Amino acid sequence: MLKLATIGVYGFDGDSYLQRLRQADVRLVIDVRQRRGVRGPDYAWANSLRLQAALAEAGIAYEHHRELAPTTELRHLQYAEDDRQGVGKRSRRELAAEYTRRYTAEILDPADLEPIVAALPSSGTAALFCVERDPEACHRSLVAQRLAEKYDITIEHLRPL
Repeated sequence: MLKLATIGVYGFDGDSYLQRLRQADVRLVIDVRQRRGVRGPDYAWANSLRLQAALAEAGIAYEHHRELAPTTELRHLQYAEDDRQGVGKRSRRELAAEYTRRYTAEILDPADLEPIVAALPSSGTAALFCVERDPEACHRSLVAQRLAEKYDITIEHLRPL
């Protein structure tokens, strides 16, 4: 059975992120961010080139699947809901219903997931990667759920220890 994990940035530093990937036997990181940077010095390790270098040094493959990233418009829709609820992007616990509906209809439904499934390692696991700490607050959980339902893939959400 194929396995897939999800992991975010928030709550990790570079070392604990790599350690968590190793603990889960992750062999491939699938980056589903639109912009592959994270603001703030605490998360500079997650900016694309630094992250790719660290993953390569750890023997973990990397792929960027921008087609699964939310559009700028969708991100702003979520930010407006965050503002309405008085939560910061880094403390969000769930996605807005309208964001989920539109992300599913506009991004996920038309996406060809076959290449991602074909690239999943036969041993070990792959990890969908984005920013939010909790998968319920991130579109990566929607991608993971679709892959689990359509391809009978086992999902594990990796969180900071």
